[in-house]
Amino acid sequence: MAQPHGRASVSSAGSSGKRAPLPIAAPAAKARPPPGAAVPASDPLSDVLRSIRLTGALFFLVEARQNWGVEVPQAREFAAQILPRARDVISYHVILEGGGWACVSGQTPVRFRAGDVLVMAHGDAYSLLAEPDRTPEFSGSETVRFLGQMAAGKLPFVVEEGTGPTITTRFICGYLGCDRVPFNPLLGALPALLHVRADAVEDEGPLPRLIELALAEFQVRRPGGDALRLTLSELMFLEVLRLTAAQPSPDEKGWLRALQDPVLSRALSLLHTRPAHAWRLAALAAQCGVSRTALAERFSRRLGCAPMRYLSLWRMQIASRLLIKTGSKIAAIAEEVGYASESAFSRAFKGATGQSPGAWRAGSATRSPEDGGIKP
Repeated sequence: MAQPHGRASVSSAGSSGKRAPLPIAAPAAKARPPPGAAVPASDPLSDVLRSIRLTGALFFLVEARQNWGVEVPQAREFAAQILPRARDVISYHVILEGGGWACVSGQTPVRFRAGDVLVMAHGDAYSLLAEPDRTPEFSGSETVRFLGQMAAGKLPFVVEEGTGPTITTRFICGYLGCDRVPFNPLLGALPALLHVRADAVEDEGPLPRLIELALAEFQVRRPGGDALRLTLSELMFLEVLRLTAAQPSPDEKGWLRALQDPVLSRALSLLHTRPAHAWRLAALAAQCGVSRTALAERFSRRLGCAPMRYLSLWRMQIASRLLIKTGSKIAAIAEEVGYASESAFSRAFKGATGQSPGAWRAGSATRSPEDGGIKP
């Protein structure tokens, strides 16, 4: 795999000068809503991101010479070695200089350039190459060994890749542990390779600053570093998703695309704000200003499921987290997600996850990456 060496600097984020510090505003006073006011709308993107449950991060810098190429196997082959608490691993790469090709297994190679961001959200095998027809110099098994050594702190932050007299490409390699099950409509809707191009990233926007902070923090081990590194990785991932949601796309399918649809955005906000409400399609459609047929058709076309099916799945997602994170009785959790009967909730939960609520709670600490989740 790559050859390690010890030099690195914060300027590797691509900054040509010192950035202005982030403005810090005084906290605004919280105003109480007047009696009878509408419940504030939920932010579905924040809801779904909270449900991913990020569990760890690995982050390093690669400096590649002319002839370089690396093969990364399926994430399940190295997840336990680099992020033992994670059931899924999201891989991402930030291209600082140069360029190359990303080849996800079974797909057409994609050209990337300086400033681009690549995200592999589903753990597919992929290669990063100087040229699309190049055979990776290092096999997947060698990459797994390298990542294990990097996670164990046995290698420096900066590593070299390839052969040749000069460095042509520099990029960040990041691996983010997460738990997406039982239902996460955002991650499930992302492509195998999410490619955010440089022209979508503002020079003075949040992402370049976060990259600077991450490059500085990941180089030096300090008290509290694990928590800060996870937070920075989470913020970078969130910003990439926000940039993706703002990009025009010919593909009208997907959860992020649904947020751009005013009708679906309204519907999702209502469902996420009041998941326990006894929603009916007619009432939801009326609040969105469309007919039942129109709302159902939009959900089916963009999200691949009916509105009430989406609500049912999201309730199970909320319940799964409450079962793990709280000691609440199952009857109380059932009521919190809109079920008057514990038995009805238990049947719905087992139908969605294949496990009873009690078994889900008991097995949360030992669930393996091969366990399944809810399918829309």
